[in-house]
Amino acid sequence: MATTTSLLPKSFPPFLTNAPSFPSTLFTKLSSFNPQDHPHCTKRPNLQTNAKKKNPWLDPFDDGEDPDMEYGSLFADGKQDEDDRPPENPDNPYGFLKFPMGYSVEVASLALKVRGDVRRCCCVVSGGVYENLLFFPVIQLLKDRYPGVQVDAVASARGKQAYELNKNVRWADVYDPDDHFPEPAEYTDMVGLLKSRYYDMILSTKLAGLGHGIFLFMTTARERVSYIYPNVNAAGAGLFLSETFRPNGMNLAEGGYNMYHQMVDWLGRPVRDVPRQALPPLKISISKKLKQTVESKYKKAGVDKGKYIVIHGLESDSKASMQSEGDSDSLLTIKTWAAIVRSIREFRPVFVIPHEKERENVEEIVGEDTSIVFITTPGQLAALINDSAGVITTNTAAIQLQMHAKNPALHYLALQRRGNYSFPTQRRRTVLLFHPRQKS
Repeated sequence: MATTTSLLPKSFPPFLTNAPSFPSTLFTKLSSFNPQDHPHCTKRPNLQTNAKKKNPWLDPFDDGEDPDMEYGSLFADGKQDEDDRPPENPDNPYGFLKFPMGYSVEVASLALKVRGDVRRCCCVVSGGVYENLLFFPVIQLLKDRYPGVQVDAVASARGKQAYELNKNVRWADVYDPDDHFPEPAEYTDMVGLLKSRYYDMILSTKLAGLGHGIFLFMTTARERVSYIYPNVNAAGAGLFLSETFRPNGMNLAEGGYNMYHQMVDWLGRPVRDVPRQALPPLKISISKKLKQTVESKYKKAGVDKGKYIVIHGLESDSKASMQSEGDSDSLLTIKTWAAIVRSIREFRPVFVIPHEKERENVEEIVGEDTSIVFITTPGQLAALINDSAGVITTNTAAIQLQMHAKNPALHYLALQRRGNYSFPTQRRRTVLLFHPRQKS
C-alpha cells in the first residue's frame, strides 16, 4: 500500500572535509546561496498574465464570460461536489460511464457544463521521467481545484514509470506524444481509448500543430487545452483546441522548475466564487514493497540505511539517466566523479549506474570496493534517496525527488547554460549541484 513519504529535517556532520583537487567553480554548495544575495534567483516568478478573451480561432467575437450574468440556485457557485452516485454496473471499473447492453449513453447535465465541472481529466505529458515528475504538482492542483476528479495520464514508456510514485493518477497509458510518425494502429487505438472514457478535460504539454490538435479534438473532450508551437507550425491548431498557450521557446524543459507556469496559471485562475488555486509542492508516494526492494540492493552493495551518499548523474548513453531534455549535456564523466568522492568523509558514496556496462568503468577508475547500485526507474531512485544521508547530483530527476521535503528553508541555484534555471531546493540534507560541462 502506497504511503506518502515526507523527508523530515535531519542533522548530520559535514561529509566533505577536504576540498577536491579540481577547480572550485565546478560545483557550488547550495547552502551558500541566499535569495537576498541573488536577486535573479526567486522562489517563484510573479506569473501574472493579462486577462484575455477565449480562443479567437473558435469565435472572433467572443470576449469571454459576461461579468453581469446572474446564475440561479441550479448553477451554484463555488467548487464542484464529489459525485456520490453509485455505478449502474458495479462490476465495471468505468462505473456509471459504461451502461449495460440496450441502454443509451449518458448525457451530461446542463449544470455541469455551465459550472465547468471536471469529473474526468486526461493529461498527455511530453518528455521523460524529469518532465513527468515536474507535472506532479499540476495533477495535485487538479485534485484540489476539482474535488472528486479522476485523473489519467498518457506518457512515453519512460515517462510512465514516474507514475508509480503518484497516488492521484488512476490509469497511466503508454503512448509517446513526441513521436511524429506513430504506427497507425497505435494512433487509432489511443484515440478510441481516450474517446471511450468520456473526458471532460484533456491537457497536453506537447507543442501542438495541426496534427496534434486534431488528435486532441478526436477525443471529444469538452475542454481541450494544450501548448502550441511558438512559430508558424501552430497554424490551424487553435481551430481544434479550447485553450492554447504559446511558450517562449521550442522546448518547455528549458524553463526549469517552472516549465508549466502558463498552464498552472490558467488552471488555478479564479472563477466566480472560487479563489485562485495555489500550486502545491511536489509530493511523491513510495510503496512499502518498493522500499524493501531497494533496501536489499544497497545492502548488497555494502552500505546501511542513512550512512551513504547517493551519487547520480554519471555520463552514459543509456535512456535511464533521467536527465532533463532542456539540459542534455549535464552529465559528468566518471573521472570527475572520482575526484569528487575522494573528499567525502563520514559517509560512503553509492554510485547509481543506469546500465550494467558502466559497472566495470566505475570499478576501474574509482576502485573495486566501490558501492554500486544499478537503478533504472524513478521509484527505486526515490526509495534510495529516501534512505540516504544526502545526494550529490547534476540536473537530473534526483533533484526533483529530493525536493519534496516540507522544510521552509529555501535555497536557489541558477545553472548557467542557454539561460538561467532556478531550482527551489526544499531539503532536509545537504545537496550539491554541479555546473554542467561547457561545450568547446
